[in-house]
Amino acid sequence: MARMAGRGKASWSRRDIYTLAGSTWALLTVFTLWFFNGPPTILARTRTYVTASDGVLSLNCAMRAERSGVMSFSDPPNSTFYDDPNLSYSVEEPMENWDEKRREWLEHHPIFASGGNERILLLTGSQPSPCENPSGDHLLLRLFKNKVDYCRIHGYDIYYGNSFLHPKMTSFWAKLPLIRAAMLAHPEAEWIWWIDSDAVFTDMEFKLPLRRYSDHNLVVHGSPQEIYEKRSWVAVNAGVFLIRNCQWSMDFMRVWARMGPQSPDFEKWGPIQKSALPNKLCPGSDDQSGLIYLLLKERETWADKVYIEGEYYLHGYWLEIVGTLGNITETYERMEKEVRTLRRRHPEVAVEGYAAARETYLRKAGYGKGSWRRPFVTHFTGCQPCSGNHNPIYEGDSCRVGMERALNFADNQVLRSYGFIHPDLRNLSHVSPVPFDFPA
Repeated sequence: MARMAGRGKASWSRRDIYTLAGSTWALLTVFTLWFFNGPPTILARTRTYVTASDGVLSLNCAMRAERSGVMSFSDPPNSTFYDDPNLSYSVEEPMENWDEKRREWLEHHPIFASGGNERILLLTGSQPSPCENPSGDHLLLRLFKNKVDYCRIHGYDIYYGNSFLHPKMTSFWAKLPLIRAAMLAHPEAEWIWWIDSDAVFTDMEFKLPLRRYSDHNLVVHGSPQEIYEKRSWVAVNAGVFLIRNCQWSMDFMRVWARMGPQSPDFEKWGPIQKSALPNKLCPGSDDQSGLIYLLLKERETWADKVYIEGEYYLHGYWLEIVGTLGNITETYERMEKEVRTLRRRHPEVAVEGYAAARETYLRKAGYGKGSWRRPFVTHFTGCQPCSGNHNPIYEGDSCRVGMERALNFADNQVLRSYGFIHPDLRNLSHVSPVPFDFPA
């Protein structure tokens, strides 16, 4: 027993100690190199530190990027209309079989199948050069921010154009070349939504009733009576409209563009439009007169696919609206005082859900002029924020003051999700924290 007990005692030589130490050091070195350098497939998804070059590399952010579908998109090698060397993005060139070409492209890109009929690309823009009005560029920035906010809340894509895609089609005609190019650049978009730079979303919750337009290809604010009975130059407004990404629209825009300044018949079209629309003010050919002219003179060809929207403010004249914004704010606050759900704090991503809940209490509000519902779009027609040369019928700085008021009214709806509001619609720079359970 004594000998066996003696065997249980370790006997280490100096060589054994050196060998064990060396092995331990080697294992620690290998583990350290593995931990910091590999395997990349794991560590790239688990690092949580922040550097100027890497950004945030947390597991959750990586997973969110993968789920979004943006990172996983790839363009299959299948031949599509993009591979046609004769494809033209120009509004002057005819496009044939666009519905078939677009359908084939979508078949090769099934990632866009879900929700395809409601996919919208919003277009807006301004001139390439800086504004003459000292505050013009600042106003354009705020106007663009307003549109970006709306699109972010509702998941729409947006593009801002500041180049003339046709050298002769400038001013209000510049939209047509951009819309044509956008249809080809975004075959996944079912609708192209043009909105002038001087238009403001003043109801950030309202969504377009797209199902209403399922049988139509062009949606424009106006009045059929003003078109077909009064033949008015302002029967519709061409500064805000929806146009479907389809062959009908390609054909319609090409005919519409023939009245533009690039046409050899441009000088003739002004008098022709004037003869059809007695109250037309400007002598030259313009896009709005051209649109109404086509509805009047080629009604059988186009009118069945044009929806004249007059129920809500797809386009709202700013002079009718700006003075009512204070009362509308108070009315919504009274509504929220009575309904706790509507004043509950929530993330911006949940705005659409809360908007649906609010709709229950807005059923009696009506739409348009005289309604206490927030106006959807407030359009500052004639204000010319970039040049500053507003219509002389508008006194002093009424355009600028009205624009600031409308923008702050809209911004309050966005800032609310971030915990702040503008307490004074006339003051951009001043914001206040929103108290808990406001406005109880």
